[in-house]
Amino acid sequence: MEQLFAKYLPKLQRTGTEFVRDAIREIDWNRNRLIGIKGARGVGKTTLLFQYLKQSKLEFSKSLYVSLDDLYFSNHRLYDLGAEFVRTGGQLLLLDEVHRYTNWSQEIKNLYDDFADLRIVFTGSSIIHLERSKGDLSRRAVMYSLHGLSFREFLQIQKAITFPPILLNDLLKRHTEIAADLTQSFKPFAHWSNYLEYGYYPYFLENEDVYAQKLAETLRLSLEIDLPAAYGISYATVDKIKQFLVVLAESVPLKPNITKLSETLQTTRGYVIEYLHYLEELGILTLLHRDSFGITRLQKPDKVYLAHPNLQYALTETRPGKGTLRESFFLSQTHPRHRVEYTEQGDFRLDRRITVEVGGATKTNRQIATVPDAYIAADDIEIGFGTKIPLWLFGFLY
Repeated sequence: MEQLFAKYLPKLQRTGTEFVRDAIREIDWNRNRLIGIKGARGVGKTTLLFQYLKQSKLEFSKSLYVSLDDLYFSNHRLYDLGAEFVRTGGQLLLLDEVHRYTNWSQEIKNLYDDFADLRIVFTGSSIIHLERSKGDLSRRAVMYSLHGLSFREFLQIQKAITFPPILLNDLLKRHTEIAADLTQSFKPFAHWSNYLEYGYYPYFLENEDVYAQKLAETLRLSLEIDLPAAYGISYATVDKIKQFLVVLAESVPLKPNITKLSETLQTTRGYVIEYLHYLEELGILTLLHRDSFGITRLQKPDKVYLAHPNLQYALTETRPGKGTLRESFFLSQTHPRHRVEYTEQGDFRLDRRITVEVGGATKTNRQIATVPDAYIAADDIEIGFGTKIPLWLFGFLY
């Protein structure tokens, strides 16, 4: 265990707290003995753990961070480590990358059940499912999801502006007043194109110039490591899913023709739908349905999008179209907090009642004129009026 403590301290010391995501305040760290945080690779889960440790002020020897892809676990059991940690006075065990350890759910369950004074926080890929895990953690763990940076958080990191999240109802009713207030302090379009290209994952801070390359590598690791770890699929299947992603990236947003896609991939309709769900769970795609209640993995989506605008730059050789980027941005900013569904009238339906059409500055409400609770999310405007809302402002919802 000493070697794990020796790795833990330098990582803790290197972690900065100049920018801390709001998620750290949304998680109820103290009242829950078992907390799970899942999210796509690179989204900032590990940094969040270390920042929490710094804020908690817990005595160093009473906490321990380990990544379960550490070579230590090639000949040591997680349960044995946890038991020894408790015997030496440990109180808080932070487990990173749990999906990389074969029996993670069963051993975490046993630690939780056997040591009542031990608090455990674990992180894992967005693809992990407690209900399908070996140990029954679904009744024990409180789960949180960490998403990529919103436009608001990106601006805060860039020190352009600090502003709390805006509730959707406030945005719809008071957007003119809010936008007028915000644009006195910063110019949104001075940062807009940068966010669309490289602002979703915090590692843009390391080097903006190689961000697309690093994002592509992150996707490769998700497909080659996280997906087989969660579902036990073969590398041949992973290769087919990579091929599928290339096809989709050049076509999104699209209403998928499952038969045509299955012919292109030389596979069955069922596998095509399964591949779509894999890519959604990895945070690469967002699948929309007309009615999202009661959706099963057997149902094909009504429309398919890349999950955020940065993927348009990383996965395609041509420069993404403005319309595609606009819709991808809107979806990425609303989906983490609201139910988003496909609709024939307009582009998106939020929370089953609000219809939004996304477009440029000259977009009119002609297509949604007869739809109640309908709005336009318009690009290329700083301040809106009436039912026309600046698209960038939806980036302040979380």
